[in-house]
Amino acid sequence: MKIDKQEIYKCLDTITAPGEGKSLIESGAVKNIVTFGEEVIVDVTISNPTLQAKKKVEVEIMKAIHAHVHQKAQVKVNVTANAPKKPEQAPIKGQKIEGVQNIIAVASGKGGVGKSTITANLAITLSKMGFKVGILDADVYGPSMPIMFDVAEAKPTAVTIDGRSKMEPIESYGVKLLSLGFFTQPNQAVIWRGAMASKALNQMIFDADWGELDFLLIDLPPGTGDIHLSIVQAVPITGAVIVSTPQTIALADAKKGVAMFEQKNIQVPVLGLIENMSYFTPEELPENKYYIFGKDGAKNLSTDIKTAFLGEIPLVQSIRESGDYGHPVALQTNTPLENAFTEITKNMVSELVKRNKDLPPTEAVKITTMAGCSAVKN
Repeated sequence: MKIDKQEIYKCLDTITAPGEGKSLIESGAVKNIVTFGEEVIVDVTISNPTLQAKKKVEVEIMKAIHAHVHQKAQVKVNVTANAPKKPEQAPIKGQKIEGVQNIIAVASGKGGVGKSTITANLAITLSKMGFKVGILDADVYGPSMPIMFDVAEAKPTAVTIDGRSKMEPIESYGVKLLSLGFFTQPNQAVIWRGAMASKALNQMIFDADWGELDFLLIDLPPGTGDIHLSIVQAVPITGAVIVSTPQTIALADAKKGVAMFEQKNIQVPVLGLIENMSYFTPEELPENKYYIFGKDGAKNLSTDIKTAFLGEIPLVQSIRESGDYGHPVALQTNTPLENAFTEITKNMVSELVKRNKDLPPTEAVKITTMAGCSAVKN
């Protein structure tokens, strides 16, 4: 028996496409019908991607053909889903932050080298020099700035700026702060994929009332990953500072951090390297220096890669204690540590002046894929 295609079309016109309120024929779901003797092949495309919806359509088509066209027809139904595409998440905006003059990324290739401690004390020192300073704590998985500035219990409030509601950064010791740590519980782990972390950073960058700042320091997480790419995509970074300890393994990672910023298609100028935990001097032997992690590692690396060496910070218990107690050590006056941070900060500002004189403003990077830096372009 030869099966009539028109009979099949009439039959399928009685079946409703899932979630569309129209028949399979009216909705255009039926793409093709092929008959070979008693064999029938029906190709259908529906908008509902669920397995349940696909199975329901398949069963209803087979039942209808057997009931109204040919009871013994060999029916094969191919159901595909053409679900409407979800709107893509808006990428982090590549634009300047109004009122912010210089954006400095503080990074480290390796964790545990004291990057956040250095960031906090650089900010304090800049503020003591008379600059207006802010810190964006971009270490979303391990935010530490709220503790270091003794504002762990603080919560940013909303302010209305030009008819738009914005977050007001927390201010401590003259430094404006925003951190994911203000929005999570102390024992709450942040388990986010890169896109979620980038969205949170986007809000803290552009939905905040930073006001007028000479410097916004961005405390990046260790390594070279999603957050780093998101930040260079978000805003034009004026320059980067790399923090390392002297040992070989830390220096190897620091070198990767420098290489990331100097990628041909990223081109964020590296202002220099800071060596933390350079040496240990016991309180009872103030003239002695013990190079526990090696000597002049970051200084030698800076020479090798032709990057400025900004200075060194010794391994001193009071630096750790000051950070834990929420009173950065650079707040002290007339101490060797204050002098060390002052020298490093002056060197950083000097390199920044050279950078702004000799190089054009950095542009935010357009990232076409997160597969690797080779796919990053200006």
